[in-house]
Amino acid sequence: MFRMILSFFGGIFTTLTMSIGMVALTIGAIFWMYGRDLPSHESLASYTPPTISRIYSGQGRLIDEFAKERRLFAPADTIPDLIKQAFISAEDKNFYDHDGYDLRGIGAAAVDAVRSRGRDVRGASTITQQVMKNFLLSGDRRAERKIKEIILAARVEEALDKEKILELYMNEIFLGQNSYGVAAASQTYFNKTLSELAPHEAAMLASLPKAPSDFHPVRRKDRLLARRNFVLREMSENGYITEAVYMQEREQPLRSVQNGDFESFKADLPPRDYFSDEIRRQLSEDFGEGEFFTGGLTVRATIDNEMQPIAADALRRQLEQYDRSQGVWRGTRETLPPEALVDEATWREALSNLRVPRDIFLETQWFPAVVLEVGDKGARLGIESVENAQGGNWVPPKDMAWARKRLSDGKLGPKGKLVEVGEVVLVRRMVADADGSFIRWTLRQVPQVQGGFVAMDVNTGRVIAMQGGFSYQASVFNRATQAKRQPGSSFKPFVFAAALDSGYSPATIVVDAPIEINTPQGVWRPKNASKRYYGPTPLRTGIEQSRNLMTIRLAQEVGMNVVGDYAERFGVYENLSPVLANALGSQETTLYQMVAAYAMFANGGERVEPTLVDRVQDRYGRTVYKHDKRVCDDCKQPTLEAGRRPRVVSNRERVMDPVTAYQLTSMMKGVVDRGTARKTVNLSVPAAGKTGTTNDAKDVWFVGFTSNIVAGCYIGYDQPRSLGRGASGGGMCGPVFQRFMSKAVKKYGGGKFSAPEGCEFIKIDRFTGARLGANAKGKNVVSECFREGEFINFGVTFDGGFAMGADLPLVEEVGGSKAKEVTTSTGKKAIVGPKAGFGTLSSGGLY
Repeated sequence: MFRMILSFFGGIFTTLTMSIGMVALTIGAIFWMYGRDLPSHESLASYTPPTISRIYSGQGRLIDEFAKERRLFAPADTIPDLIKQAFISAEDKNFYDHDGYDLRGIGAAAVDAVRSRGRDVRGASTITQQVMKNFLLSGDRRAERKIKEIILAARVEEALDKEKILELYMNEIFLGQNSYGVAAASQTYFNKTLSELAPHEAAMLASLPKAPSDFHPVRRKDRLLARRNFVLREMSENGYITEAVYMQEREQPLRSVQNGDFESFKADLPPRDYFSDEIRRQLSEDFGEGEFFTGGLTVRATIDNEMQPIAADALRRQLEQYDRSQGVWRGTRETLPPEALVDEATWREALSNLRVPRDIFLETQWFPAVVLEVGDKGARLGIESVENAQGGNWVPPKDMAWARKRLSDGKLGPKGKLVEVGEVVLVRRMVADADGSFIRWTLRQVPQVQGGFVAMDVNTGRVIAMQGGFSYQASVFNRATQAKRQPGSSFKPFVFAAALDSGYSPATIVVDAPIEINTPQGVWRPKNASKRYYGPTPLRTGIEQSRNLMTIRLAQEVGMNVVGDYAERFGVYENLSPVLANALGSQETTLYQMVAAYAMFANGGERVEPTLVDRVQDRYGRTVYKHDKRVCDDCKQPTLEAGRRPRVVSNRERVMDPVTAYQLTSMMKGVVDRGTARKTVNLSVPAAGKTGTTNDAKDVWFVGFTSNIVAGCYIGYDQPRSLGRGASGGGMCGPVFQRFMSKAVKKYGGGKFSAPEGCEFIKIDRFTGARLGANAKGKNVVSECFREGEFINFGVTFDGGFAMGADLPLVEEVGGSKAKEVTTSTGKKAIVGPKAGFGTLSSGGLY
């Protein structure tokens, strides 16, 4: 009997042992099979999560950020214990005790699944397992993935310490609202840093990993509140907070940015504009788009926070002034349906969903609005972000008298009838200049005409302001850097610079007379803008008055290959076609390139590399790009002798002889003082520049500079067409330059253009080029820089090889005025031609 009992229990034991062995072998086989081709967990030790790249102004102000996943990386030692404890309580209370997986949790989840017949399936994943799922595996709910998860979790626990695993988890986890990681989520939901969070706020964040969309702080507020209080209770039971703190924190309301309880961090960010978007475009090319959007770069931009709004305002004013002078109303071309106008809440929501520009500040902020009523009092508006005034917000009829609406047949309708009910418009407050008091609401529209503006430091190429159009939100195309346009006469300084470097002087005489050139397209007969000819004229007068025929003859004398080499050396073109029409700026370039080239005139002929970025640092603070390559050994010394300043050594390439640069600057100063820009540019410091207008005034330009700052503007339609009679670079872009530079010189200063060594000053008659005595005075007298020791053959005339037509009027006859007698430097009398046409604004175009 005893032997039978022993045999029975022996059989049971053997069966159990074999069964356990088989189970162990089966489990071992499963784990061996699934563990063979798993991804390497060792990569996690060096993992760097995708993080936000941020752009700061020169003054250290955050101006923009770019990211595919909005994540702010927070090392484990910078994450407060309260935050860690909240997530551990919510997701894995045994985190510090297990080896990567929690058998009890898995068992409990399995029991729940069986009891609910598969309806209640929860993962029971530890934080370590979630890290494996997020980094190395997929998120599908299959047993195969769970097995791999456990295998990898066990391996990772052996390779990494708990704090590193927690760091990976808390920086990678998605918490809704496009926020990845706890640092970004804290900013998104509370506009606070992690160290500023209270226990109930930490518990709210810890409630989100389970299902962010199911715990929305507004739409699913009650559900999120219950989950938050559950996490607080877990924190209390785990000993992380006291019972008193738990009772206090659970009574706190559920507050968030999304619910309107806190101001969004985005309120501190200015609207994205052309400057920061151009940085994105350039750095994406230099570093690669992936690195820029995920590398956590810190970019120090060159933008000046004070000057950028001034640049935007200067360009916008001119564009709007021109647009309103056309008297045509276009509006936004957006409407709201009648059902959206039934009550205030409905039209406000409908209006907020429309894509209309909200980034315009011109005199005052521009707002989107919908027309609610049209009557004898004008148009009653519902204005976004503005409360309804008593009696309504009205635009009176007199505000609409300036324009007419284009009808469906292309004709213009009657004046004043501009808007209809449901139409979406832009409006701004009209205020009194004296005290800023409100006068009335006024209709506004984004102009069709567009333009660009760039300003930079002449010595470093640092762009301090850039505006690529009227409104970035209306059109992201950057006309300062991307628009290829004909520069017209603003290109002429490069022709004159090539001539000055080739042995010509500002007093060299070039014939201003008719020209005929045979081309494959027919005979080309270029003309001056004034449609007149002025005979033999000095170079100085030719550039001051923007003489086309003189420029063509000069280009023919010097050679277009030489001019092209010069333009390419200055970076205006990569390859200038050697045809004479290009001497008048017919080949397209960008405003950005033109302004950078003019900076080299202003700084004495040294190369300038324009830049929007001073420095780029990686996520670890290491500098990976620095624009300024100058050397300053003295800057490394702790002290300097009294009265001595650090010596900065420039290694810039010289692209132009300094005497040539000064001669050209002096001549372009004449453009501002008495030439084609004299009516619109008048600064408190010396300024130089050149106007430009193309055929039919399709593009108008002005690029100018002081001793410190160079700035340029162009205005034209995106699809080129005439701006109309009277449009010119001096008349339209000159005021933009004036508005900006009048403020810029107050901040950056300015002074006389320094004459380099090697200049010998001789007084000449600027109308004739004749040499005058040292004591000569008068409006016709100018002190001109000539190269020391250079033989100056006054009076020699160049015609570019073009024969002067037999029917060319005599110089004395031009303009119908008489010639005059002057005294030369030798004391002899000479007859010279009259001053002709100096009151005419030249369009400098391709005539």
